[in-house]
Parts: sequence; structure tokens; C-alpha cells
Amino acid sequence: MSEPRVGSRYELNVDSEGAKESAVAHDYFSVHPGDVEDIPDQDDLVGYVHSYEVGSTVDGPGIRFVAFLTGCLLRCQYCHNPDTWHKRNGYPVTVSRAMSEISKYAHVLKACRGGITLSGGEPMVQRPFVLRIFRRCKELGLHTCMDTAGRLGDRFTDQDLMDIDLHLLDIKSGDPDIYEKVTRQPLQPTLDYAYRLSALGRPMWIRFVLVPGLTDGYDNVERVADICASLSSVERVEVLRFHQMGSDKWESLGLDYTLKDCEAPDVALSERVRGQFRSRGLTVY
Repeated sequence: MSEPRVGSRYELNVDSEGAKESAVAHDYFSVHPGDVEDIPDQDDLVGYVHSYEVGSTVDGPGIRFVAFLTGCLLRCQYCHNPDTWHKRNGYPVTVSRAMSEISKYAHVLKACRGGITLSGGEPMVQRPFVLRIFRRCKELGLHTCMDTAGRLGDRFTDQDLMDIDLHLLDIKSGDPDIYEKVTRQPLQPTLDYAYRLSALGRPMWIRFVLVPGLTDGYDNVERVADICASLSSVERVEVLRFHQMGSDKWESLGLDYTLKDCEAPDVALSERVRGQFRSRGLTVY
């Protein structure tokens, strides 16, 4: 069995054996039983990893080691990693093997005030693996960060959250109908998780993807801004401009990419949306 490699999150990277479970395109959008099963808590847990990047500056503070895990319930129209939707499309990696790789960079990451970020996919799908990695990273003195949509937040206990220094929480819409159109999942679990993090004082950076014609409506942005303003532990809001960098993956997987004709938001639209967040006194990037 080959292992996940250092590379770009935009590279198609599917384990050949795991891919057999989801090779039929018309079934690719469904959630397979293996995508949501909990991994048994054993001595050396096995997780499923798409790839990892070393040196990221966009996935949390400082310089980051970012591991992209597989498995996700959301089917976002603009997803740039559809090859991470199904957990067993990833490469099986034990906690000890993962920590051996992370440990190589621990000194540099700390010196650069960075740390480890687990992204995906959706890391919450692999809760035991994620928590074991974060616990070991805390023992190394590393800052820990999880990039998540919060869909499975009820799987995590309050104690679990103490080992996660920062959440990059994706709130993809403030309107429940638009959220479901974008993701095929309900908005409320994300909101429940956000308010829980706020009540616990756990730091958050909110991420909102700006897609012309889909999430850019003035009222929709107002709702997201109101949500962010009501969360006491939000440190910043990141308005992420839609791009086409993942579209080739959809084609390679035989999937219908409905946003192929969508252009990136222009400067005027981007500034209007940032202004809506700033009007609540939020720090916006």
C-alpha cells in the first residue's frame, strides 16, 4: 500500500483500492456507510489521509503542517477536493506513522509560531484518529487547528475540544435553503456547533466562500454576518473568493460540475461583502 504524499490539495489523489467503493459516478454523491463509521479506539489507530502540505500560511496562524483527511458528508457545489468525500478513498495511515512525519517539522513549526492543521474532507468523520493526533501534537507543544464545517460536532465532547486550539469553521450560508442547495446538508448542526464553541470560549476563524450567483446575495451575507457577530470567540472572518482550481477533479471523477461557467467575484463584490462583515465590528480578511 502506498502512502499519502506531500503535494497540493488541488491534485487528484485517490487510493486505487479504496476508490473501488465509489468508482461509479452516479453513486459518488451518496454517503457510503464506511464514510460515517467510527474507527475503533485501539492502540495505534488507522486514519485515512488524502495528502499533506508543509509550509502552508493560509490554514491557521504561522507556518502550518496541513493534513487532508478523507470522508465528508457535505457535497459542496464548489468543492475543490471531491476526491476526499469518501473516507476509504484515502491512504490508511497509523497515528504513529503520522506523528513520525509531523515530528520532523515540530521544531520549525514552533519557531515559526505555527502548528498542525487537520483539514479534508471533513476531519470530524474520523474523530478518534483526529483526537489522538491532536493529543500527541499538544504533547510536542504544537498549536492545533481543525478546518471543519461542524456538521458532526455533536460527536465531540467538551473535553475533546480542549485539545483543539483553533477552529477554522466554514459557514457556507446564513440562509438554510441556500446552505442546503450548496451542501446537500442542513445548516443547523453547524450553527449549534458554532454557538457551543462560543459558549466554551474556543477560538474560531469563520470562513465564508463567496460564489457569485450562489452565496453572494446581500440578505444571505447579512445573515452570516449576524451569526458571526453573535459569536463571542470569533477572532476573524475570512472571505474566500470562489475559484476554479478544483474543477478538473470533477471532470476526472466523471462528476457534473455545475459551476463551470461561474467566474471569480470581482473587486467590487468582494469589498461589498467584506464591508458587510466589517459593519459588525468584525476583523475581516
